[in-house]
Amino acid sequence: MRLPSGRKRPSLRRAAIAAFATMAAAAAAAAVVTLPANAAAPPPPAGWTQVFLDDFNGAAGSGVNTADWQYTTGTSYPGGPAGFGTGEIETMTASTSNVSLDGSGNLRITPLRDAAGNWTSGRVETRRSDFQPPAGGKLRTEARIQMPNVTGAAAKGYWPAFWMLGAPYRGNWWNWPGIGEIDIMENVQGINNEWATVHCGTSPGGPCNETSGIGGQRACAGTTCQGGFHTYAVEWDRSTAVEEMRFYLDGVNFHTVRADQVDATTWTNATNHGYFIILNVAMGGGFPDAFGGGPDAGTQPGHPMLVDYVSVLRSAGGTTPPTTPPTTPPTTPPSGNRDAYRPIEAESYDGQSGLGTETTTDTGGGRNLSAVANGDWALYKGVDFGSTPATQFYGRVASGAAGGIGGLVEVRLDSRGNPPIGSFSVAGTGGWQSWRTVPANIGPVTGTHDVYLTFTSGQGADYVNVNWFDFGH
Repeated sequence: MRLPSGRKRPSLRRAAIAAFATMAAAAAAAAVVTLPANAAAPPPPAGWTQVFLDDFNGAAGSGVNTADWQYTTGTSYPGGPAGFGTGEIETMTASTSNVSLDGSGNLRITPLRDAAGNWTSGRVETRRSDFQPPAGGKLRTEARIQMPNVTGAAAKGYWPAFWMLGAPYRGNWWNWPGIGEIDIMENVQGINNEWATVHCGTSPGGPCNETSGIGGQRACAGTTCQGGFHTYAVEWDRSTAVEEMRFYLDGVNFHTVRADQVDATTWTNATNHGYFIILNVAMGGGFPDAFGGGPDAGTQPGHPMLVDYVSVLRSAGGTTPPTTPPTTPPTTPPSGNRDAYRPIEAESYDGQSGLGTETTTDTGGGRNLSAVANGDWALYKGVDFGSTPATQFYGRVASGAAGGIGGLVEVRLDSRGNPPIGSFSVAGTGGWQSWRTVPANIGPVTGTHDVYLTFTSGQGADYVNVNWFDFGH
């Protein structure tokens, strides 16, 4: 969340993911192990066109290609908020000591500290600011990155990021967060974790919960985020019925933000223009402050973020984009929109917070909600219970949570603020793809309602995956 406004950061809500589905974990680990540090960007798959690519090939010690990139230097944009609005303390430079190619196909952004204790680092931005999906199409922005290889007390204050800002920010510097921000990868303090976030609306608070934004997070599997290269990507999709942005770590979709999670004006203001891409390593600021602060005397300078490539792909669509979000306020869901007595796929939500999805190995295939933790929720509109009262709730769940970690899956009607009509507890089932169907009694329900699944736990770690749910008499 590299944004032009001061903020507090959310507390670390998720422990490192205990395990992926066995096959997914093995594939991710294999990808990290087998790809060399200077791996070429993969070619566009069928249906996609390359619209930007930098493999960072060049002589060791040379700067970035200034036909594609521009340096942002100093401690702020001209006339913009000090410390780039985040409270970071470094001075950004164009020196090859801070920003250079390593001669092995990587960009190297290196924070340094001088004898007086002053920090310098690097921040580069694409000259282009027109990256957005076509009407009815998609845009995929991806980079292969090794975070600064430093952990513990020596990493205090490190804040590497790969992110995008809405084009209207250039030359204004004070219109954040309304013009939008897409944080594809952020990390602090050398923690084995990435954070992905969309910022929009107004600050503080507003429809996008600023200054925290609408965020998700996931740990790197196999090799840590600091110990090796991983791919970080966002797919901005205008081909779906509701426009959405899906975030990926090593090909696993762990966070999705949909247009209907906010009002139409907020989404339009954040998305009706192009974006530019930013790579940087900040030192100190609001995000590190939320995890112990820094940098301090124990912080080690000289650990670079390595970027193997940055790639932007575009998939063309039709000439008319879907209505995203609806141009009229939502109305009461029509009767029969969803049948309470047939399985409702958990990933088919109409709104959510904190949830990711992944491919499931459960019977029937498809996807499941993943990395679910305390405070997450999902909304399913227009569930028709009919005239005979439903008295049972069934959830198809799996958990690879460590011993002692568990929580509740709750059902609420029409508002997240209403009391649960029923719930069941879940702890480890033997793996994140080890599925079982768990029943729960609920108070009698008839008619058509919006159904909320809410998740409550006394721990901060992920504790459940959900594939589907339904109801019974």
